[in-house]
Amino acid sequence: MRKAFVIGHPIAHSRSPMIHGHWLEVLAIDGCYERIDVAPGDLANFVRQFRERGFAGGNVTIPHKEATLVLADRLDEAAELIGAVNTLWLDDDLIHGGNTDAIGFSANLDAAAYQWRDAESALVLGAGGAARAVVHALVQAGIRDIRLVNRTVMRAQELADRFGAGISAHGWHEVAELSRDAALVVNTTSLGMHGDGGSLMDVALLPDHAIVTDIVYVPLRTPLLAEAAARGLRTVDGLGMLLHQAVPGFERWFGHRPVVTTALRDIVVADLERHG
Repeated sequence: MRKAFVIGHPIAHSRSPMIHGHWLEVLAIDGCYERIDVAPGDLANFVRQFRERGFAGGNVTIPHKEATLVLADRLDEAAELIGAVNTLWLDDDLIHGGNTDAIGFSANLDAAAYQWRDAESALVLGAGGAARAVVHALVQAGIRDIRLVNRTVMRAQELADRFGAGISAHGWHEVAELSRDAALVVNTTSLGMHGDGGSLMDVALLPDHAIVTDIVYVPLRTPLLAEAAARGLRTVDGLGMLLHQAVPGFERWFGHRPVVTTALRDIVVADLERHG
């Protein structure tokens, strides 16, 4: 039996076992995917010993993504650029660390609003860890004008410097002006999670062709997405990012590339409706 895991602290909220369990069943694979609570002080031992426990690899979530960077023997390019690991696997008896968040972000938009790759400019709200993955995806897609907005401009500038030319840092007071020709808007902050946080921006200022997406998926329709939809703009919720980022890891651990389907999304949506 092939075994994989997701580790975090806390971890009870993770939907990853639901996603991977569905794929194991659909593909008739003799395997399992376990949810394991690992305290920060136990992280190093767990990562070094997971192969002895019979695991082929696993996912890493909050608060371990950045700490796992120094525990892997090898990192992929995305993990190095983003500065966080969300996927571990074994290869040539070495522990490899990767980051699939950017892949998940791009694949979600490809499925729901493929025109996003034609965007000449993108407005990214927030400059934390999630924003790093989003910026990496935007750069990979060839978007050359990326505007980062954050309460602390210095943090946005650090992120801009990390990825180089074409990325600018701004304060929240500049959102209105930056919105007027933004073809893509991405919220990477926690504002809007669980339906709270109020309005992030005035969507009325956005051009008619703008696409608005939120990486938050609880609720599926955040206040920002609701306002953008009411304005008649194309919107994309964050659930697809969660589903698509899981694909590469599953393929590495179990040897089969799964597909994100409507049936899988419906399963997760039903769970979100029950438990939030």
